[in-house]
Amino acid sequence: MRGLKAMLWEASVLDPNEGIRFHGRSITDCKKQLPAAKGGKEIILESMLWLLLTGKVPSEQQTRDFSRQLAERGELPQYAEKIIDSLPKSLHPMTQLAIGVSALNHDSKFVAAYEQGIPKNEYWTHALEDSLDLIAKLPALAARIYTNVYRNGAALPAIDKEADVVGNYVNMLGYGDNHSLTEYMRLYVALHGDHEGGNVSAHTAHLVGSALSDPYLSYSAALQGLAGPLHGLANQEVLRWMLDMQESIGPQGTHDQIKEYLWKTLRAGRVVPGYGHGVLRSPDPRFIALQEFVDTEPELLKSPIVQLVRKTFEVAPAVLLDHGKTKNPYPNVDATSGCMLYHYGLTEFKYYTVIFGVSRSIGALTQYVWDRALGLPLERPKSLSLDVLEGLVKK
Repeated sequence: MRGLKAMLWEASVLDPNEGIRFHGRSITDCKKQLPAAKGGKEIILESMLWLLLTGKVPSEQQTRDFSRQLAERGELPQYAEKIIDSLPKSLHPMTQLAIGVSALNHDSKFVAAYEQGIPKNEYWTHALEDSLDLIAKLPALAARIYTNVYRNGAALPAIDKEADVVGNYVNMLGYGDNHSLTEYMRLYVALHGDHEGGNVSAHTAHLVGSALSDPYLSYSAALQGLAGPLHGLANQEVLRWMLDMQESIGPQGTHDQIKEYLWKTLRAGRVVPGYGHGVLRSPDPRFIALQEFVDTEPELLKSPIVQLVRKTFEVAPAVLLDHGKTKNPYPNVDATSGCMLYHYGLTEFKYYTVIFGVSRSIGALTQYVWDRALGLPLERPKSLSLDVLEGLVKK
């Protein structure tokens, strides 16, 4: 089904050459136009979510008010805390996140209203309430999973009603005093929030939501897709490959050494992780935006792993073109995103997709609201058996 134009996705469009646009705005446009956090420079979740939902750029005051509204919705109910605390630490963080999101449907306003027989033209209002509640609670849920698995269940700080969503999230993770990481996470979450509707997680939320499953169940299903190695786990594979290369050639590896390591990878029948994309045929603008962030942070410019990412970018496209088996020899966002988290000390690989899951909610749930507002029908494609396909080929 790759490339088949078969679904509506309102907030973003992915062009093979230009990359992602949010309601017609490029990442560069968004960085210039969308309000940042107090004392920050990068896009924040609230301003990106406002744009995705409405197609309009919020004012700074609207952004601040929205931050406070989400902060006031952000605390986890006790039953959800107990469920997460009861799970074994060995259970994958993404499995825990999906369980927690599903459990929150206990309080679904959409379900309660549907059971009371509300008219279809009101579905979207209750879908919006659930979606905002879920987006607001995801950081506390994700941070609780992190502290349970990696910090022996350390108590989480209270949500600061004057802070932005990601600012609170980073603080709950225990890195609130690291301004550079906080800014990076703000940008990361905003850029990963939506990437058209055909990717596995976005399409799954749309598909499950078409059955009128509430936003919690729909997004929990999306998280199960995001957890797959061919989707949300990609930046972990890049980081492992980068660390293996760093161990092989040293922290100050040369372009020639990187080139030889690339060929070693390809000759072994492996792909170079972080390069190529199912749609893009040029460098991913999200990768470029994160590299531009590196240029503003002196500590990142000195980081061996971050600089190895940059050197690889300078060598890899030519090697991949020479290899001749790729339609897109350029990096996608995964080529750098996990390596930057690693530099900042967030070294728990398995947790990276949870951060992605916090981010992707704003795009998937925006479309969920629009699906209900537009009254889109149950998604039910036609399937064919192998016998039928063989018959079609013979004709």
